[in-house]
Amino acid sequence: MRKNNKRLIITLIGPVLFILCYFLIPDHIFGSVKANAAVGTVAWMAFWWITGCVDFAVTAFLPIAVNAVFSITDMASVISNYASETILLLLGASIITASWEETGLDRRIAARFLSLVGNKLRTQIVFWFILCALLSAILPNAVVCAAMTPIAVSMLRYVGIDDIGKSRIGSILLLTIAYATGVGGLASPLGGAMNLVTVDYLEQVTGKEFMYAAWVVRFLPIMLVLVVSNIIMLLLFCKKNDELGASKDYFREQYRALPKMTREEGLSLTLFLIATALSFTRQLYQAYLPDLKPAYVFIICAILSFFITKKDGARLMVWKSTQKKIVWDLIYVFAGGLALGTLINKSGAAKSIGELVAGADLKGGFFLVFGIIALTVILSDITSNTATAAVAMPIVISIVNGLGENPIPYIYIASIGVNLSYMLPTSIRAIPVGYGLEPKFMLKRGVPITVVVIILMSLTAYLLMRFWPAFSTI
Repeated sequence: MRKNNKRLIITLIGPVLFILCYFLIPDHIFGSVKANAAVGTVAWMAFWWITGCVDFAVTAFLPIAVNAVFSITDMASVISNYASETILLLLGASIITASWEETGLDRRIAARFLSLVGNKLRTQIVFWFILCALLSAILPNAVVCAAMTPIAVSMLRYVGIDDIGKSRIGSILLLTIAYATGVGGLASPLGGAMNLVTVDYLEQVTGKEFMYAAWVVRFLPIMLVLVVSNIIMLLLFCKKNDELGASKDYFREQYRALPKMTREEGLSLTLFLIATALSFTRQLYQAYLPDLKPAYVFIICAILSFFITKKDGARLMVWKSTQKKIVWDLIYVFAGGLALGTLINKSGAAKSIGELVAGADLKGGFFLVFGIIALTVILSDITSNTATAAVAMPIVISIVNGLGENPIPYIYIASIGVNLSYMLPTSIRAIPVGYGLEPKFMLKRGVPITVVVIILMSLTAYLLMRFWPAFSTI
């Protein structure tokens, strides 16, 4: 009885936080009661996600419920998040990888990775971080995270870690993939739509075409600091003897002892590789097939997976059994994060937060750099990276123009924070949560990384702006 009462009290704290935000925040802070309601929804959802008092997927539907009652924005813009292209991509990837369990391909992939990388958690962290960061430099980070996470989960299950939420080792590994895909997106304009927003503003400010190679050069020192610092922070979460099961030699023998790959395994793997390869090389066929985006490639390959047959002619996958293997939590938590971002942006709350920073009378120099990075990192945690870029860039430009300074380095600086976020299960960070990672674990580990990154990036960006002339040009 006491346990039930405690859970009820914790559950009620969520809507109480919403009510307090709605009624007690002065109108001049966020500009309207609708913006207050959006901020209250952030507090409500964050509390429920972190405490786990309600299923994560259930919490993800709160934006619909709140918007239906308080009419923050048009409902169509909220609902569309639950069937967005990214959601379809995640659904397609989930269906394709469901076939791995049917064929045993998941065990084969897991044994292969362990035989190559080894069983030491620290080695695994370095491997996965560098791999995912490199891929995210040229691909949308959602694609990379959706493709890499199930492979890591298969490896963890192979060594007996079935419940990610109860495994510190499994949780750290999935966090590594989510963080690396976020960091990697900063390396080039191809890393995500948020970078293309930045490029657009750079071209508007200068009236010149921005060359993508210039981005890579200017952000290279920032990337080096980010990659090294993120890996060090993740390694600090590890214990000296953290391992994934037996030795590397043992897994090598396990892999060698596996029977020859079956036809069904080969087809399942081929569909996944085709979907991934087409997503990675979209620029090669975009002009000929403009609507064949990564999300639809994964859906097409998911449909084809239902036509794989066994030797006896029986279908490998049927919907009745496949739907039980689809990671529905992942899909709805991701969608809920997108919908929450819609409320924050459409209500004007995000813009008001930016204007509060603009009104702080920052005079330029280090404190302005610090303010811009802190603002963009925090906004990226509660809304999408692209939405943060769209809201923050014009505010940053207006602040800098008002100070009579060159806006170019400050646009670069804002791009740093736009790409980084660590604490809440929104955007790509919903993917590991969908596979079992506890949001409270993410928050606990994300807070210190966020603090360290804001300080390091502020110092790095300020030094580059002061002592590297190229950082102030395109």
